Amino acid sequence: MSVWPAWEVREDAGAMAWFDVRLVFSDGARVDALAVVAQGGVCLEDVRATPALSLDDLGVLADWIEGPLFAACGREPEVAAGEAGPRRARPAWPRGLEGRWLVAQEYRAAQEDGVDPVLAVMCATGHSRRKSLRLISQARDAGFLTPRHARR
Repeated sequence: MSVWPAWEVREDAGAMAWFDVRLVFSDGARVDALAVVAQGGVCLEDVRATPALSLDDLGVLADWIEGPLFAACGREPEVAAGEAGPRRARPAWPRGLEGRWLVAQEYRAAQEDGVDPVLAVMCATGHSRRKSLRLISQARDAGFLTPRHARR
């Protein structure tokens, strides 16, 4: 993880500092963020991730970067009891037939709920739209989903 200061604003008795943060994970995933450190804690202004983060991972991103941010600005982070170990940028997703079957299950569940099935697969796998569409087509080819177009 790399942290470097972007800018700082001082106002009366308080100050707010913006930091650029880069996380690079062993599986090749990367997250770039603009974070604000103020007296209230850490807030995220902008986040760009490759591949896209799931909503759960996005929710805990501030916790991941809190320690290095406070160290960069000379403050001590508050450590919560039962802190988890290192995390992956996206959840582990099974490969092969099991993964294709799970993609098909997510796709069908989203269709039944009336939501975008591709977005549901994206959120479940943590992959980009292009990769999720590829997984859906592989699930179709494996026979877990109906063909996209009727053959003549």
